[in-house]
Amino acid sequence: MPSPLTRRRAAVIALLALLPVAVLAAVVFFRPTGPAPAVWVTPTSPPAPPPLTLAHYDFDGPRPWDDTSRFGHHLTPFGGNRARPRRVPHDAGRAVQFPRPCEREPCPRLILRVLSRPELNPGDAPFSYGATVRLAARHTTDGQNVLQKGYSAEGSQYKLQIDGRPGQPSCVMRGEDSRVIHVAVAPIGVADGTWHRLECRRTRTDLILFVDGSPHAAVRIPARLRIDNAMSLNVGGKSAHADNDQFHGAVDDIFLSKP
Repeated sequence: MPSPLTRRRAAVIALLALLPVAVLAAVVFFRPTGPAPAVWVTPTSPPAPPPLTLAHYDFDGPRPWDDTSRFGHHLTPFGGNRARPRRVPHDAGRAVQFPRPCEREPCPRLILRVLSRPELNPGDAPFSYGATVRLAARHTTDGQNVLQKGYSAEGSQYKLQIDGRPGQPSCVMRGEDSRVIHVAVAPIGVADGTWHRLECRRTRTDLILFVDGSPHAAVRIPARLRIDNAMSLNVGGKSAHADNDQFHGAVDDIFLSKP
């Protein structure tokens, strides 16, 4: 019969043999009892929808006066004193060249026009309008209207113009039932014979002028300022008659849009 010492040694050996199994079981069957760690997820905003184009004119193709937006606000040329629209190359397409300055009457005058439509009256909503223009330094005058709808003397108006010998672009707005004319004038000129992108952007409280994609002038406007008139949208001047603020350069990619 084994002695008591031998039996104690056998029991210790058996216990040591079972120890790894007990430790493994403890590891395998352990479960945390606390709350799961928080996982932070950064929310992402949905992409902003593209602007809605209300009118766009690129003067390309066999129907150069057509509006390429889905609204179909097609232009019609109106000339005075035998003035005719002339298309000139611009990038891969065409632009429209307006008459040069004239000092002796009868002077040629030319505009492109579309009659008023609801989409061309933005009301009090934010919107943008503009064009790509080229004007020579020797062809500047006191005032040249690139794009306008309405008149500053009555009713409401939005307008893009280039004024003075330096050829400074400016954006103009006047609201319904108001005599205040809001003008944002760029401190730089664009009459250098090269192409420049001009944009007038109306927000709720500001009228901002962008030149080649950069803001160059801004003026505060009332949030209630409303533009809604029955006048035509004119390109190149306010009419084809005398004192029409004729534009004397070339124009391309005219647009009207809202965010």
